[in-house]
Amino acid sequence: MLGFLIRLLPFWVREPLLIVVGSVFGAHLLYLGGVEQSWTLAGIGALFLVFTAVRVHTVVQALRARRDPAPAASEDGTRPDTPVPAPQGPAPAAPAAREKEPNAWGQAFAAVAVFAALGAAAFLGPKLLPSEAHGTPHAVSCPGGQETELPSAYKSPRTVTGAELCEALNTPDLARLLGTPTETATGASASNNTAPLTDGKVALPEAKVEFDTYTVNVAVTYNHLSIAQYVKLMDYGNEIDVKKAEVLGRPAVFSSDHTMRIEIDFGSGGSGGPVGQGPLARTLAVALDAEDRGGYYEITVWSTSGAFPDDDVLLGITEKVLPAVPERTV
Repeated sequence: MLGFLIRLLPFWVREPLLIVVGSVFGAHLLYLGGVEQSWTLAGIGALFLVFTAVRVHTVVQALRARRDPAPAASEDGTRPDTPVPAPQGPAPAAPAAREKEPNAWGQAFAAVAVFAALGAAAFLGPKLLPSEAHGTPHAVSCPGGQETELPSAYKSPRTVTGAELCEALNTPDLARLLGTPTETATGASASNNTAPLTDGKVALPEAKVEFDTYTVNVAVTYNHLSIAQYVKLMDYGNEIDVKKAEVLGRPAVFSSDHTMRIEIDFGSGGSGGPVGQGPLARTLAVALDAEDRGGYYEITVWSTSGAFPDDDVLLGITEKVLPAVPERTV
């Protein structure tokens, strides 16, 4: 179909287009063949250039023929320079002026300009048009204002909300930091919870951003537990691979633990099964301040496959997210 449409184009449009396409593709394929050391690519590129050379020769011959047309023989076999007897009777009317032919160079230039414009539109279109126009989904947005009143634990001016944590976590760089730069967030959520067994007096805001590969969660606990005390408690817990660190000048600790898995059977009236062990997650807990006077952030990464990035990735996410959280004085 494309070949048929090309053959319908006028000569002075078709040939310049084929020359431009052939030279660009040929040179590019030769370059790729040299870089990747592929004789196949180099051979195809050479064929494109040979094809282009033939087209250039054809155009040059056509230009010469238009510039120096050969004298044509008349109907009676005489050449234009052969004397012809003067006609008897009144002189015939002068022939009508021949219609002016289009300029070949102008057509060629117009063809190349159109090809360049189409190429620029194809290259720049995805960058300039809105994402809906070329099928790229927008990144998800964090939930807006709170529809319900905040718990009393959030009345303190030093307490951030889940929405604020979500805005800090849902950065455009998060996918790149996770090592999956081509992914787009599929979900973002926030909650304003309170810590268990505290009678609703300790705020525990959380935010979560989900990708196809990883899920990242950030939470803040405003209690009096320091990181030093937190590390001691890990001796009695199920955490593994515990490693102390310092992040942004504050005490911190890495640890790993399994998430929880809850199965709901919709076929039996929506009854839930027992709580099971979910995939392993990696957490970095960071003190709220350098003095470690109590309270901490927790940044956790996990995936349904059970894999998670190394500690340097988790550290990079933390160093990106925490400075974006609204400052609250302890």
